[in-house]
Amino acid sequence: MSVPDDLLVPVTGVAVDLASADPPTLLDLRWRLTGPPGRLDYEAGHLPGAVFVDLDTELCGPPGAGGRHPLPDPAVLERVLRAAGVRGDRPVVVYDGGDGLAAARAWWTLRWAGHRRVRLLDGGYPAWAGSGRPVSTEPAAPAPGDITVRPGQLPVLDAAQAAGLAAEGVLLDVRAAARYRGEAEPIDPVAGHIPGAVNLPTPGYVEPDGRFPAAERLRGTFAGAGVRSGAPVGAYCGSGVTAAQAVLALHLAGRPDAALYVGSWSDWLTDPARPVATGADPGTPASGR
Repeated sequence: MSVPDDLLVPVTGVAVDLASADPPTLLDLRWRLTGPPGRLDYEAGHLPGAVFVDLDTELCGPPGAGGRHPLPDPAVLERVLRAAGVRGDRPVVVYDGGDGLAAARAWWTLRWAGHRRVRLLDGGYPAWAGSGRPVSTEPAAPAPGDITVRPGQLPVLDAAQAAGLAAEGVLLDVRAAARYRGEAEPIDPVAGHIPGAVNLPTPGYVEPDGRFPAAERLRGTFAGAGVRSGAPVGAYCGSGVTAAQAVLALHLAGRPDAALYVGSWSDWLTDPARPVATGADPGTPASGR
């Protein structure tokens, strides 16, 4: 099985597409969890014609009961994407600073919203700039887009469904092992994991430079975590960004049915009645919280 050709695109492919009669809409998603704002990177240099879109405020809903990066309101998302020039009949290429996290969440969000022609620039901005391709400091002024957001085109898990998947299928927790085991938690108020979830930290399915391994290697990695044909699979992380990258990797490995728990751990903890497991094994809930 080869890697699908509609998920990733190399620098050379983007260059060819931009010179074609059907050029893609370029979205710059550079972002860091703890700042500074990615817009500063965009202003310092970006792919010519690319539009900056802010992950926190434009592609996600306000943080709260649904976690730190919940699903956006469909009407708000439609306005954001149209303002960025996204059209239903034109391909989209998303990129970020190279780690692939924000770009993968953007890829997932557009696919969830019904846009089928969305690809991620393999290697992100560093790959483009490092190849000597032209960059621009001019802000883009796209013509308004016409995309109609049709939410629900990719599978989504809520907390109850995530718990059920952990019991009946494979729910991947892609956070660092210390967070999963309950030994450290730099962001959320409680460490640990959803009972039954299997830990597969990010380096297992993404190269250090943010690129994805070959499909066969991905399938082996996921098989090692218990992912098997015919059994449902999903992923979560701290707030649904890193896990979106895992879902993209699962797509590359031939599992387009992979579900995303968008709220992830930051949503799970909003209900103190939800159990928390600790230790290296999927395990059972720790007593008390």
